[in-house]
Amino acid sequence: MGMGAKRPSAFHRGTLLTAAFSLIGVLSATAATMPVQAAQSADAVYSIQSSKAARGLMLDVAQAGARLVAVGDRGHILYSDDQGTTWTQAKVPTRQLLTAVYFVDASHGWAVGHDAQVLVSTDAGATWTRQFEDLKRESPLLDVWFQNRDNGFAVGAYGALLETTDGGKHWEDVSDRIDNEDQYHFNGIAAVKDAGLFIVGEQGSMFRSADWGQTWERVEGPYEGSLFGVIGTAEPASLLAFGLRGNLYRSSDFGGTWDKVELKGARGPLEFGLSGATLLKDGSLVLVGNGGSVLRSSDDGRSFRIFNRADRISLAGVAAKDGDELILVGQGGVRIAESSGAERSQQ
Repeated sequence: MGMGAKRPSAFHRGTLLTAAFSLIGVLSATAATMPVQAAQSADAVYSIQSSKAARGLMLDVAQAGARLVAVGDRGHILYSDDQGTTWTQAKVPTRQLLTAVYFVDASHGWAVGHDAQVLVSTDAGATWTRQFEDLKRESPLLDVWFQNRDNGFAVGAYGALLETTDGGKHWEDVSDRIDNEDQYHFNGIAAVKDAGLFIVGEQGSMFRSADWGQTWERVEGPYEGSLFGVIGTAEPASLLAFGLRGNLYRSSDFGGTWDKVELKGARGPLEFGLSGATLLKDGSLVLVGNGGSVLRSSDDGRSFRIFNRADRISLAGVAAKDGDELILVGQGGVRIAESSGAERSQQ
């Protein structure tokens, strides 16, 4: 997938985004400096209400207490109060592609996407306000993480790193904290238990922060291809980084050393890109990706059981459902699945 004349790239959620990005257009290779003030446009254009929104392209899903919230194409944000059986479309002040969502508690959440937009909700995803955007930059934010209601980061294309210390009332461009001269795209950011923050991105780039985002150190990674995401596991200082062609790596020392996790299923080695992950309450890990791939680990990411859905639909994100079921999002919208990833059997 091309990102303008500057160089080729692979973005967060993997090749699933190819079609969506082509609708948006070619991104600028010479991005302007991001403004530091957050703003809410008085003439915001809201996403169009659609009865088919739950079957459109959705790129991420998160839990807001007992509620589920999913984000995706055309500014669509959906929420469900019955564990995914039915979905309600939220009022959202954008029609741009939204790439990621994160809730720090049952009420307060943030979503990010194209035009470097940051949206906030204080009512568990029912309504949203735009806190920040940069139309001139013409490049997306690709992931977001908050430590609490005040302190958070958003990452994105061309090495964008934004920070807020007041719940998003103001966002500051702090990209210069990271040694990223080549402006590799940052595709994912995650907290690592008892260690700090970790960022992964284009060309296998990795960065870690032991002081929760104030200073960053480049990590020599094990892989030169693009990484689409990162997740901290239940064990201290342990994390997984994942990306193209089923490449998955595990570290138990905050990125100091890495072991490749071999992914072999009934049909041979997994070669689909991995795009999303979640840590379940029992410490299990679930990863999803292209080709309907659903991977589950009960040993902190050292090994995985692989299931390929019959529909082969490309998946971008996953969240836990009550019981042992999963909520999957991607092409074709939102689906409820068994714990293995298989389509839920109808009663």
